[in-house]
Amino acid sequence: MKRFGIFKFITGVLIALALLFAGGAAVARYVITRLTAAPSKPIFTEEQVGQPSDSTSPDDSIADSQDTSSEPVQVFTDPVAPESELPQVEPSDTAANARITQPIGMVLRQGPSSDTTQIGSLYYNDEVILLGTSADGEWQNIRLPGSGVEGWIKAGNTEQLN
Repeated sequence: MKRFGIFKFITGVLIALALLFAGGAAVARYVITRLTAAPSKPIFTEEQVGQPSDSTSPDDSIADSQDTSSEPVQVFTDPVAPESELPQVEPSDTAANARITQPIGMVLRQGPSSDTTQIGSLYYNDEVILLGTSADGEWQNIRLPGSGVEGWIKAGNTEQLN
């Protein structure tokens, strides 16, 4: 009879340990899942100026990057004049029409360096006008056809159009 009592005690302790382990594992999994959720995209002060009024978000256009329709270009600078008053820019002999081939889009910068100010963003298949290349060949100077905004993007992420 003593052996049966010891057996019940050991079985009870093992069941209690199993329940504690399972409960701890469930709580740990829940906490880890909550902590690893991606935070929302921060909005910096320079991005709030000149924010487009449409409801198109960069995440939507990146998710639909295989879509061949051109998404509107998001420019963070205040335009000098309304788009209807800006001159339409046609490529000259040195300029060429191109499109963005980087699936996640591009950052439009004020100068040919990643240290310069971000002035906008371009999405996959957006059309641009190539104006030139930096001396080291790492950056391309571009102009946006609709607004005339000029900036720099990393070279090798465009494809010339015929």
